[in-house]
Formats: sequence, structure tokens, C-alpha cells
Amino acid sequence: MQRRLLDKLNTWKEAPQRKPILLDGARQTGKSYLLEQLFGQQFSQVVRIDFLEHPSYSALFSDSLSPDDILANIELSLNVSIDKSATLIIFDEIGECQAAINSLKFFAEQCPEMFICASGSNIGLLGSFPVGKVELFHLSPLTFEEFLWASQQPALTKAFEQINMSSIAHDKLFSLLTDYYYVGGMPEAVSQWFNSRETSGILERTQQISQIHTSLIAGYERDFGKYSGKVSAQHIQEVFKHVPTQLAKNIDDSVKRFKFKDVIEKKNRYQELAGPINYLEKCKLVSKCHPIESQPTSPLPALAKDNYFKLFFFDIGLLGHMLNITYKEHQDQRLNYKGYIAENFVQNELVANDHKPTYSWEHARAEIEFVIKAQNGDIIPVEVKSGKRTRAKSLASYVQRYQPTKTLKLIGSTGSLDDPKALVAPLYYAGKIGELVD
Repeated sequence: MQRRLLDKLNTWKEAPQRKPILLDGARQTGKSYLLEQLFGQQFSQVVRIDFLEHPSYSALFSDSLSPDDILANIELSLNVSIDKSATLIIFDEIGECQAAINSLKFFAEQCPEMFICASGSNIGLLGSFPVGKVELFHLSPLTFEEFLWASQQPALTKAFEQINMSSIAHDKLFSLLTDYYYVGGMPEAVSQWFNSRETSGILERTQQISQIHTSLIAGYERDFGKYSGKVSAQHIQEVFKHVPTQLAKNIDDSVKRFKFKDVIEKKNRYQELAGPINYLEKCKLVSKCHPIESQPTSPLPALAKDNYFKLFFFDIGLLGHMLNITYKEHQDQRLNYKGYIAENFVQNELVANDHKPTYSWEHARAEIEFVIKAQNGDIIPVEVKSGKRTRAKSLASYVQRYQPTKTLKLIGSTGSLDDPKALVAPLYYAGKIGELVD
């Protein structure tokens, strides 16, 4: 199972000097696998220190934060010999050990030749970490492109990379996209889905995925009590459950802003829900999209309002599971793939490609699902149409008002890039938006 972030890790490895990596991401997105199994193949030795599995490892940092002292403690405790120029050291679930977090500063300053990687699922909740002394990376669930890689279809992968819009390529890619809608991008689910295709029927396979999703959701809910701190774990869980519920109310239209009323009893304002929402965002379980009600201009963050945003779920498969959407429903074209599913999919692809936070546009009844800034600074409207009906009145309204240099529609059928000012592409190319508009 290959991950795109591996390319960035390889670039980091080849630098003559480097800061430690701090790898953030929701629990179970594959951080440990990426570092130890994929990236670790390039080293003669990998030493992994897991602070969640072995809390006693915190003692390695109790006497001194000097890298030499820490390395000596690791060698004694694990009975290993560390070669600074050839050993990958992984501090896993580093959020469980504040001293280990603090030590990254000293590794950056005193041992820039070493290969130090730290990871954790609660990095966003840390009170502090050595800003400027680490390379901060984020690992999302598998994107659609990574899901395609996991399917082991070289010819289809080649067609995807070439942005092939033939009907044959489209039928296969769109079928895989609807599979992705059901399975999502959590590594355990993806692995089970493809590993069982030769031995199990579709009913058994979907049941296996459902069981994995149930277990994952239960794990996140247990974490709320463990890491919530001063924020009520019950309130976090209520917001967590309401994100899919509110998304599901937008079957035909664009997703609306998150409504604070009736999520938690007697709490109806943003300030009263800010704690649980911020917790979920810092843990990478939700992401925000900020609607802009005026002409979108750079810088986009200056036009956003803190208390006015859409909330999307971090994994499309878990979203469908929480809404009890069956595999057959995802495959049923008569449902037009539900607009909010397609919109949440595009949001996740943008986040995974470092377009975060995201922005949308609203005026009267007109709505554009996303607006993004191209490399040259142009603001590009991106219309998301989940089905095969591609009339876009909102996009026409936007063009009439602001005359953008180009537009992009993501649709449920084949597209065309013949008109460079009015691009149309299938939904599964959402992860290539930057490539399409630049």
C-alpha cells in the first residue's frame, strides 16, 4: 500500500541536514506503517519507540534531553547499536511523552545529520512543541489516487495519471470511485477490501468493511474521554455525530454552513460549541470550509468569518457508515451519488493536497462549492455536480459577476479540457485540481 507522502520523506532524507519530522494525522491513518514499513526500507536499521504501547519509554528522557544521553539510553534499553548516519529513529505517539517532544529541539540543533521522525494522533492538542525546529507533515486517509494504487490496476493507474477521459477509462474509474465512497481511505478497510476480492463475495466483503468502520468509530469515541482535557467528552461526541447528520440534509443542494442550534442542549451559539469543534479539527476528524459572501479575492483568509463555516468529515467511508448508506446505495446511479457525498469527497481531496482551509462562495441563492487560488494568484471557482446533470446556474452567475480567468466543473460523467477557460472533469480528478487549473 503506497502513500504519496513517501516522496516528501525521500526528499527530506536526501537533504544534507534536516530537522526532525513531526507527522500528524488522525488515528489509524497509517502513520506508523508509512514510517516503519515503507520509509524504513531505505535504512539499514529502524528503531521505533512507541510511547502509547510502552509508557515506560518516557524514562529514556527523564534524566537529560541531550541527544547523546537519549541515544545512550535507547541503546541500553533496547540492546541496539545506533549508527547516526544510517538509523531511522521513530518516536511513535509522541504526544504521550512531553519530554520526547521537547527533545526534538535539541536533535534539530545538535544532530541535524540524524534521521528522527515523530508521529502522533493528538499533535494538534499539544500544549506546545518546538515550532521552527521540526518539519510538520500531515497524513490523511488514503486519497482516491492511493486507493487506485492499492487496487493494483497498472493500466487504469496510467490512464488516471494521463487524465484520460475516454468512456472506457471513465466507466472503470467511476466504478472504483463508488467503491471508494463505501470503503473510504482508512488503511485497514482498504487493505481488507482488496485482499478479499478473490476469496469473498460482495456481501461478505461489505460486511467486513462495516465491522472495521464500527471498530474505528468506537476507537475515536473512546479517545474523546482520554484526550478531551477541559472540553466535555460528551459534547465532543455530540458534535462528532452531528457532522454527518447535518451533511445528509443537503441531498440536492450544496452543503450549508454548520448550524449550532440543537447540537448540544441549551447551547446555540458558536462560542458554546467552539471547544468541541476545535478539538475535532485539531484531531483531524473534521475540516472546515469557509463560505465567502463577497467577491473572492486574495488573501482569501481575510474574507472568512470565524463563526461561519461548513464542517466536513475526514473519511468518506466512515461518513457513509455513520449514515448507514449501503454499498448498493452508493452504486445506484438513480441517487446521483448524493451531492453531499461528492462535496465531502472533494473537500477531503483538497485537504490531502494541502489546500487548507478551503473556501466556497455564496450570494443570494447562488452557491459555488469551492474557490481556490491558482499558483498565479487567480481565484478559480470549482462547481461540484454529483450526477450527470451538469447545468450550473450558480457558476453562470459567478462568471457574470466576476469574469474569472477560468472555471472548473467536477461532474459524474466524462468531461472535456478543450476549452481552457471552462474546464470540465470527472469527480475522481478532484485530487488533481491544482494540476488542472495551473
